[in-house]
Amino acid sequence: MTPTERQRLHGPDLARFVAFAGMVIVNFHIVMGAEADTGPLSSFVNFLGGKAAATFVVLAGLGLGLAAGAGRSSFALTARRAAFLLVVGLVNMTVFDADILHYYAFYFLFAGLVIGWSTRWLIAAMAALSLAFVVMLLALDYDKGWNWDTYTYSGFWTVDGFVRNLFFNGWHPVAPWLAFALYGIVLSRLDLASRRVAWRLTLVGLATVVAVSVLSAWLMAVVAQSDAEAANLFTTSPIPPMPLYVIAGMGSAAFVIGACLLITASPVITGALSPLIAAGRQTLTLYIAHILIGMGALEALGLIEERSTAESVIASGTFCALAVTYAWLCKRWFKRGPAEAAMRAVAG
Repeated sequence: MTPTERQRLHGPDLARFVAFAGMVIVNFHIVMGAEADTGPLSSFVNFLGGKAAATFVVLAGLGLGLAAGAGRSSFALTARRAAFLLVVGLVNMTVFDADILHYYAFYFLFAGLVIGWSTRWLIAAMAALSLAFVVMLLALDYDKGWNWDTYTYSGFWTVDGFVRNLFFNGWHPVAPWLAFALYGIVLSRLDLASRRVAWRLTLVGLATVVAVSVLSAWLMAVVAQSDAEAANLFTTSPIPPMPLYVIAGMGSAAFVIGACLLITASPVITGALSPLIAAGRQTLTLYIAHILIGMGALEALGLIEERSTAESVIASGTFCALAVTYAWLCKRWFKRGPAEAAMRAVAG
């Protein structure tokens, strides 16, 4: 193990894999048509919905913050990476409507502009983004462009449709999803090597998720008695991404990151989990692969529609196991995954 490897925090890499695995489970569950299922397993997968992706975005912000703090990043570099992700994401949109990469491009761009702000101002910006979404929801038509039966969005490739989808009613709109990237920047300013900080992230994150979930259920039940539509203002579902969802997403991200920091504090455990950590360093490559290869295989095998939650979990677990095996073997010969290497070559 090189000096750089010894100095690197492995917790965020493990957390990236955990978030990636959660996204694969949720996305396979959707494309395999298992959303109508009921039961504990289905409830767990539905609970993951939006939270895994939120954790992924928080980790992106964390990476930006750590790079900036170490003097290894600049706005010009961040902008070039954003441009790379935009191109890749738009190409990906031609095969997968729920692509997150083109949203990432704008998270990177806007986060790069404010990365030097104080923590207080970043927190204010997070709150403003959540409030802005609520205002837009009340003033605009959130359903415009959507066919909720097929989860397709018409008009995306027009200027109006693209802007509306990007900032307001897409899968991961800038308002409020940019708040997750800003939260990651805030977390990057903590002493992540400290076990005390890791424990605080874990416990406070878990308490936040539980408290917000209970509060959401209570508020929705109370408000629904007089106005069923208004009750949706207090949902923790990612669609629409209301303030309680944003708080729950931040709590789940803090829990995953804190727990992964604690787990990887032991060199023995870190060594045992090295295949997962290797996969966590290739999440851009693996994200693209889970769409092109994973979903492509599901379609070829006729597993796209009317499948059970159990089948979707088995399929996603199989793909993640293969992804980990690939990443572990790839690490022996290459420093980076193909997509990561391409981004470095193009964007620096």
